[in-house]
Amino acid sequence: MTDTSNAELIEAGRKIFAGDWQFIWASPSIETLPPMKGVEVAFAGRSNVGKSSLINALTGRNGLARTSHTPGRTQELIFFDGPTPADGKDAGLRLVDMPGYGYASAPKSQIASWTTLIHKFLQGRANLARVYVLIDARHGFKDVDTDVLKTLDRSAVSYQVVLTKADQVKKSELENTITATKAALVKHPAAFPEVLVTSSRTGDGMPELRAAMIRLLRERI
Repeated sequence: MTDTSNAELIEAGRKIFAGDWQFIWASPSIETLPPMKGVEVAFAGRSNVGKSSLINALTGRNGLARTSHTPGRTQELIFFDGPTPADGKDAGLRLVDMPGYGYASAPKSQIASWTTLIHKFLQGRANLARVYVLIDARHGFKDVDTDVLKTLDRSAVSYQVVLTKADQVKKSELENTITATKAALVKHPAAFPEVLVTSSRTGDGMPELRAAMIRLLRERI
């Protein structure tokens, strides 16, 4: 199956993300990571790009992931486990909220330690199936985003770009951003070519993102 808009995938995604998602672990260092289990997908992005809001919108639970208007507040790798359906189908998906990169109101030494944590996690997590790199649709790629994509390329970690806050951009501007994003991704060998467009506020794009994760889960099991 290659079409994330496939009705069956969207329905399967709706069911699993409507279930009981729970916070299970917070890791400030590689040494404190939880045991590898199931299939993990991680969310990366600049500080305040909307990772926590996206996770809340995906699961329909406003308080699951902590949100903040202060960039850099998420300082750990945060793990969330999904429900196990009665039939066992589509079980074993885990979401990972990564510390924001780029600007953060924190000492440089702390920012450096977060960056090291992210890089080591990407390179050493065998059950990490994909990283969703969140890009603010109002701004597009920044230099720091490009640096992270290069790290993902070197780590040979499959990743896909998700544009966030699409509801805050005019349609014509959004189309231009999508086109420019796809053109930039051609230069990155580990990038998944399809760009997903979302809004945590309106829910736009959430069914397609859920479906993409279900397809990925089934490919890995």
